Amino acid sequence: MDIATIIGGPISPYVRKVMTACDIKGVPFQADPIIPFQGNDDFTRVSPLRRIPVFIDDQVSLADSTAIGEYLDERYPSPPLFPTTPAARAHARWLEEFADTRMGDVFIWRIFNVAVIRPAVWKEARDDAAIAETLRNDLSQVMDYLESVAPENDFVCGQLTIADIAIAVHFANLRWSSTSVDLLGWPKTTAWIQRVERTPALAKLTTLAERALTVRRAEQRAIYTEMGIGLTETTFAGEGYRKGPMSV
Repeated sequence: MDIATIIGGPISPYVRKVMTACDIKGVPFQADPIIPFQGNDDFTRVSPLRRIPVFIDDQVSLADSTAIGEYLDERYPSPPLFPTTPAARAHARWLEEFADTRMGDVFIWRIFNVAVIRPAVWKEARDDAAIAETLRNDLSQVMDYLESVAPENDFVCGQLTIADIAIAVHFANLRWSSTSVDLLGWPKTTAWIQRVERTPALAKLTTLAERALTVRRAEQRAIYTEMGIGLTETTFAGEGYRKGPMSV
């Protein structure tokens, strides 16, 4: 089996989703752990929206985590990350879409972006008032919906699927945003997320991302090597930072 390349670092929940899928399925990969704002012109060619992850192997070059997940499940069907029945598969796809869009907007763009990315990349002050408004209005709506679909035990479709992973990955970024949010009012959801986060593949990648957050890029190679993830010899990172066409 050839080694795939994943462009993007596991601090991104979408990258963690794809890396977790690869790990579960035993698909070997090497990483170019850039943030999308670092991408050069070649990065724009492989990711026209300048977003991560990008997955490249001997057959495809894909720049969307959902498309990558479906490709991986079809090419490497065991163990499956989608349910077998049409209704259950549709349910998993819907929950992944909810995670990628609504949760991505709230957890990543309105909270993590404001709390972490803007200060670190664009040198803008952290806007705690905007974060508090998002926590008060939007986060509670997301959590209410998740509580309505959260399983009492195990996983949302009876087995670990891409839906569980896609939803769970956002919660680490919420923690890294250092807010005072209390999620105890949604006990089924918090218990479900804890079960998913204990999955060995996701737990390893979450630990990797947490450690990568604390060191400079030049110091990250040793961490990836220690965690058993190879890095590419070349990189799609360019000089400076620039936003993509859909950045906020």
